[in-house]
Amino acid sequence: MDPILAIVAGATILTVVGVMSGGTFLLRIATGGLPFNGLQKTFFRAGHAHAGVLIILGLVSLLLQDAVGVIGVWRWGAVGVLASALLIPAGFFLSVLGRDPKQPSRVIALLWVGVVVLAVSLITVGISVIGAGINALD
Repeated sequence: MDPILAIVAGATILTVVGVMSGGTFLLRIATGGLPFNGLQKTFFRAGHAHAGVLIILGLVSLLLQDAVGVIGVWRWGAVGVLASALLIPAGFFLSVLGRDPKQPSRVIALLWVGVVVLAVSLITVGISVIGAGINALD
């Protein structure tokens, strides 16, 4: 594995500690320990779930590309998936900060930027893995 990608993978594993603390935060909300409205609770749950799933998807993408021998700039598609694991949850969490928000703030744009980054990155990963498979047929 490329050393830079190995560093990215290791740093990503460390972010799971943050996701774990987010789970504790959600537990405190669910048990009534923290006063948040329904919109905030929903968005916090969605942000937490997306963070965990996208971290796993990003790491799987990185390992898959490495396993099939993807080379060059194509390898950075998995890094884009991992970037979306930051952007999408940030959009969920940060857009409902404050006292009793009635709707998400403009920070929700981070979610949509993350969705675009995720889509482009997954297309990149998929094409690169297919390309590596086709090259292996020769």
